[in-house]
Amino acid sequence: MIELRSTGRERAIAVAVAPKSVERRQTEDHLAELVMLADTAGADVVHTVLQSKDRFDAAYYIGKGKVEQLTQLAEEEQISLIIFDDDLSPAQVRNLEKMTNRKIVDRSGLILDIFASRARTNEAKTQVELAQLQYMLPRLTRLWTHLSKQFGGVGTRGPGETQIETDRRMIRERIAHLKERLERIATQRATQRKGRKEQHNIALVGYTNAGKSTLLNTLSDSDVFVEDRLFATLDATTRTVELGTTETVLVTDTVGFIRKLPHHLVASFKSTLEEVTEADVLLHVIDLSHPQMEEHIAVVTETIAELGAAQTPVIHVFNKVDALEDRTLVMQLQERYQPSVFISARRGINILGLKELLLSHLRSSFTEYTVTLPPDQYRILSKLHDLAEVTEQAFEEHGTTVTLRVDAKSREYVERLLRSIKVL
Repeated sequence: MIELRSTGRERAIAVAVAPKSVERRQTEDHLAELVMLADTAGADVVHTVLQSKDRFDAAYYIGKGKVEQLTQLAEEEQISLIIFDDDLSPAQVRNLEKMTNRKIVDRSGLILDIFASRARTNEAKTQVELAQLQYMLPRLTRLWTHLSKQFGGVGTRGPGETQIETDRRMIRERIAHLKERLERIATQRATQRKGRKEQHNIALVGYTNAGKSTLLNTLSDSDVFVEDRLFATLDATTRTVELGTTETVLVTDTVGFIRKLPHHLVASFKSTLEEVTEADVLLHVIDLSHPQMEEHIAVVTETIAELGAAQTPVIHVFNKVDALEDRTLVMQLQERYQPSVFISARRGINILGLKELLLSHLRSSFTEYTVTLPPDQYRILSKLHDLAEVTEQAFEEHGTTVTLRVDAKSREYVERLLRSIKVL
């Protein structure tokens, strides 16, 4: 693979279409999010264009007249990059590049580019490369065109800068190789999860930049990388968190979700996102101060369902409560989203309340058993101490009577142990 990088930050125009069926303010917020994505990718958006249009233009996405205006603006302002807020067809990209003589990047291409620049571990790099190649495959013709112009920078990182002679066969072979590698990684992850099966696993989920990494740092007193930009962290990070004097859980920070997250990316990050499906509880971190909070909640809820974790218990963690001006909103949200807690991860506000709610939720799934073990079953007794909370224990002539509090995760194993010695 040949990777080309441009020096310095690129100047860009961000473009979105506002259908009349959608409230204009919502589209304006989407465009603002696109500007933040561009900033994360390394581009400075110097102009934004919002066109009101009943439907997308099949050839140019926006009208041909608007493309001519964009071309003139780009020439006058020496702008090399035009970013669109929706996914474009290969034909649309080809037509736009030909007419503007500028690099054209759509929303999925921009997000993939950010992931390529942010990937740190071998697993993340493999996942991103796979997603980029799958995105590239139907667009080979247009990629050859733009590579012949030697564009660099945003939208062209990673495998986007492969040699000109790359063809479909080579890409398919590479895709097959990457899938095999990710299958091995998934097997390794499954083994790791099996090793920590006796502990409760909690996954942090939420819209990108909601404060998940900051919360993990606050809960675990660690130093996970934090930045006020979209997709600051990609790799799943797990830390041990103490909930009480004797209770500990494993908390995993996952990649942030976003509206219109490229499906190739979701598929490629399957092994990482399995942390969501394997979790006992999901902490849905929500930016309480964001104007599009409700939409963000809906996006995350839909993504959780797509991953097959719709039945996993969710605690709604409303973050950045210190930035909230209208306190009546707290009561309204408490009624709508149960269970919920309001915190500030950055300032440490009500973190103890979050821990208590999580601990209460986990304990509510406990089952209590009182059994008498024969005198020779000291090994079983030792295992029970490891798997459950022994609340009472009495040594008697005919054996040891113990009262156990067992969580849902360990219940099946405990019952199997007790049945093996015929005391249950």
